[in-house]
Amino acid sequence: MSIISDIYAREVLDSRGNPTVEVELYTEAGAMGRGIVPSGASTGEHEAVELRDGDKSRFMGKGVTKAVDNVNNLIAKEIVGYDVTDQRAIDQAMIDLDGTPNKGKLGANAILGVSLAAARAAADELGQPLYNYLGGFNGHVLPTPMMNVINGGKHANNKVDFQEFMIMPVGAKSVKEAIRMGSETFHNLKNLLNEKGYSTAVGDEGGFAPDLKNNEEPFEILVEAIKNAGYVPGKDVAIAFDCASSEFYNADTKKYELKGDGKEYTAEEFVTLLEGIVDKYPVVSIEDPLDENEWEDWQMATKRLGKKVQIVGDDLFVTNTDYLAKGIKMGVGNSILIKLNQIGTLTETVEAVEMAKQAGYTA
Repeated sequence: MSIISDIYAREVLDSRGNPTVEVELYTEAGAMGRGIVPSGASTGEHEAVELRDGDKSRFMGKGVTKAVDNVNNLIAKEIVGYDVTDQRAIDQAMIDLDGTPNKGKLGANAILGVSLAAARAAADELGQPLYNYLGGFNGHVLPTPMMNVINGGKHANNKVDFQEFMIMPVGAKSVKEAIRMGSETFHNLKNLLNEKGYSTAVGDEGGFAPDLKNNEEPFEILVEAIKNAGYVPGKDVAIAFDCASSEFYNADTKKYELKGDGKEYTAEEFVTLLEGIVDKYPVVSIEDPLDENEWEDWQMATKRLGKKVQIVGDDLFVTNTDYLAKGIKMGVGNSILIKLNQIGTLTETVEAVEMAKQAGYTA
């Protein structure tokens, strides 16, 4: 057995300059793992609870000293002595210690920090890279990268309602080639924006955030940038986008309010709009096309779009097997976005991935 000997948490800053939890975990044999908990700008209503201090005098209320204290004073006492390679037992012990359905007592950010640190320490103990420790025989397969190159919605201060516009080098023969194709398209996009007189300042996730005229112009510019880079749109480089529709959905009127277009749409009308985009541009993936609570509308959208493109549930599924199982049963979506912080442990994240694969969903 490889026994956990010490756990320590601290408050650090994430890539947005907001506080988050970092955990270091040590074993008796001297192995060490470190985990820093990610956080999203736009979050799903049903995600596990990210415990924040709420003290407006520190980091505008976003401090995480409560979560840090929970690791150092509660979780550490429970987890020290566990076999570091028994990930399921470690995660279950923290879930039981919390005792709430959404990890609201200890905070998913406290629990996840320990969960990630344990996995890295176990890999270190066994002398393996993390991907091999977690993935085993299949740990050498990498997905086609989705590169976020234009930001809108909550990720930018512009007129674009959709949150992310991504490029996918679908024609690449290797990850190395895919990265090169993405880089070349990105720089051609920058040149094109400059030529058109648009700002090339970047948004919350590193993509450009130009003040484009409407929600369709990003697609037009991306197609042009792909061509300028010397690639065939759809064959070499395709487009994916994240609507993040819950951010502009009015639950009272049941309308999707697109400020960039100055229009409101019912669910049926909005899906018709998306169909038009899919038919006109080389789109292969749409994330969160409808509000996270409108399951029947998702069903309708999946029937109309599911055979043409990947329909990704992010805010809908929140990396939770309960919501994913419901979606599979209803025929909702055909893909799930995986985010560890939405559910709060590595074990539950892996369970969501396995459930998706068994149902024929991409993950």
